[in-house]
Amino acid sequence: MTGSHRAPGRHHQIQPAGNSRWRWLVGMGAVIALGAFGVHQVLADEAPPATPVPEFTSRIAGVTGLPAPPADAASWAAHRRIAGNGLKVVAQAMGEQFVLHTASGSKTFLPGVNLGSTTPGHQPGELAITAEDYRAWFAAMDRMGIRVVRIYTIHPPAFYQELAAHNRKNPDRPLYLSQGVYLPDESYARTGDLYDDAVTTAFIRELKDASAAVSGALEREPQRGRAHGTWTADVSPWLAAWIIGVEWDPNGVHESDRKNAKRPLFAGRYFAATANASPTERWLATRMDNLASAEAARGRSAPIAFVNWPTTDPLRHPEEPLPQEDLAGVDANHVRATEAWPGGTFASYHAYPYYPDFQRHEPALQQAIYNGRPDAYAGYLTALRRHHAGMPVMITEFGVPSSLGTAHAGPLGRGQGDHSEREAMTINAELLRVIRGTGMAGGFLFGWADEWFTFTWNTIAHQLPADRRQLWHDPLTNEQHFGIVATDPTGPPEGWPQQVLDAPESPIATRAVAAVDESYLSLGLVLAKPAPKALTLGLDVIPEIAGSPPPGSTDEGADLAIQLDLAALTGQVWVREQLDPMPLDYQVPAGLRPKPVNGWQRYQLIINRDLTVPSTGRKLPAELFDVGRLNHGVWDPAGQDADNRNLWRLTDDGTLTMRIPWAFAGFADPSSLQVLVPDGNVATTRTATGVRVRLAADGKLEPLEEIAWEPWNRVYYTERLKAGAELLREALIETAAGALPAPSSSPAPSVTTSPNDGTVG
Repeated sequence: MTGSHRAPGRHHQIQPAGNSRWRWLVGMGAVIALGAFGVHQVLADEAPPATPVPEFTSRIAGVTGLPAPPADAASWAAHRRIAGNGLKVVAQAMGEQFVLHTASGSKTFLPGVNLGSTTPGHQPGELAITAEDYRAWFAAMDRMGIRVVRIYTIHPPAFYQELAAHNRKNPDRPLYLSQGVYLPDESYARTGDLYDDAVTTAFIRELKDASAAVSGALEREPQRGRAHGTWTADVSPWLAAWIIGVEWDPNGVHESDRKNAKRPLFAGRYFAATANASPTERWLATRMDNLASAEAARGRSAPIAFVNWPTTDPLRHPEEPLPQEDLAGVDANHVRATEAWPGGTFASYHAYPYYPDFQRHEPALQQAIYNGRPDAYAGYLTALRRHHAGMPVMITEFGVPSSLGTAHAGPLGRGQGDHSEREAMTINAELLRVIRGTGMAGGFLFGWADEWFTFTWNTIAHQLPADRRQLWHDPLTNEQHFGIVATDPTGPPEGWPQQVLDAPESPIATRAVAAVDESYLSLGLVLAKPAPKALTLGLDVIPEIAGSPPPGSTDEGADLAIQLDLAALTGQVWVREQLDPMPLDYQVPAGLRPKPVNGWQRYQLIINRDLTVPSTGRKLPAELFDVGRLNHGVWDPAGQDADNRNLWRLTDDGTLTMRIPWAFAGFADPSSLQVLVPDGNVATTRTATGVRVRLAADGKLEPLEEIAWEPWNRVYYTERLKAGAELLREALIETAAGALPAPSSSPAPSVTTSPNDGTVG
């Protein structure tokens, strides 16, 4: 989403440096040493499931242990029908219901997941997913109770081959396909003209190619950023829906409507625009007819929709503080399928519970009661359902991320981050039930696996060079943590060489171990006895920058610092003012942020700028999130009460383990050793040689040798179901079976249509 949501995401060795009391251990001994500290853990082999399941294993940790699908479950086998005009249909939009025809009868709610087009270490346009990836993922999706996989664009031939093979192997539990078609040319957002020949021609070609790909009848030569090869697998027997287009840019839509106000209405054989359709809606009706024509030529029909989101929904939101979030509307009611298209059409929305801000300020939504409590998200979905009376509505993206960082607060604690994995899965399960309970025809969670390339508005300026973002996994960037499947960095399979200190005469720590991976700089310390009550770790990445020491230390060379209260088990990350990234994102008004301490500032993220509610004139102050306030506890996913946001742990024997996100060490890109150096509101970088750590406690300062590593251009990771995935699985199975009771809710909120509704004829 614009602004606060998603934009419209080797091999290396540690090198020894200098000679002090540090020594290096390489190979298995070092891995064992770090394992003892719990600093760098390699996922163990999966434990066997409680009930043996023949012939099923998964490379994704945690999947094999899920219960097998019930043998007596109702079949979801596709049961295609022949429409009156001879077109085959497996799904139809019929009135307000989306009907999937199966061997056991009609299914009217589709629980699904969105699948991206890449893997860690790659950009989306690299299309790096392998046949083995698809095979493992489809089997895991089946175990999770997912019934539909939605993709945004044409995937490589392996996707369709593996989907067909999976469905033939599991005829009663196939994965249905919701095929997306992206705009190859999105220049309309810049030029304000959706009718530009380049935009239209490229999209029509992509629509035809997508129809051919689904049919197993496409050949494409290599082209930058797009799948190529030979498609031979026909997956059309399981084609549930088409969702075309992108999250529309409001300024581009607004300007395009203005420029093209006199464009004629469109009435095609399969789709037509209504008399009050805007130019954008007329253009979409034409493109949907283009796709329907290609599909009808292949003898089939399926529901077709276009992507939409709250930013360009057809409702009015007078309380929305950001003008662009209520500037333009695109209305599925104004694009209708003709009788010649038995698949019909539906409304598709990407709708999250934390953005845009009208969910927090619109009285009708704030007062909407769902299951006995106010629920603005349920109120918004109910408003969409009411507006689109007579046609099905699907929420085709929703969810919250399991990240340390966050980018926006949301009602009922459903924010855009700062969730443990279990909490995120619990919220996602709740949202899926809300989606079904408010009368939607389906809910597709975003997304299947964590993505490393994605960015967020409140960390994007901190990450340079931008074209290397996919080479590391940032705990502060919420967009990288939406998956059901965690992609945990591991380093290369032969293990990381690690730096170990064994110095009994040290006044603070008698032993220390350091390691790096694609997310963290990890440290393990055995504290001297008696252990100090407080400890500050100074992190020096730019030797020429020095000044006043951080809280709890006399270290004048530190650039960032981690202050730990070992008695209260609390911690705080501090950053020297001249290296504070906040000015890159926002000039915080005086008095809003805690005063600096001796030239040091708490590490914080901006999560909302100061705004004004236009309908009332109420001033809203900017909102900050203290991401540098450190949580203590277990983070190993297998541990009891584990929380992936925990960053340090002190055990009774005086062993301190900690993992430091690269941003907390000052890095803009650890893979190329680039340190972030703000120059006013402009981000610059300097190349570091590593990180020098100095320990401060009880007035003593203990320098440790520099931790250094070589740049990397390849990443290593493992996959596992996130903690709490079983809770999401329960909701997926319940909603698919139609087992939810009807919730108690208030009448639909009163809403009005957008300013452009009916004004362009």
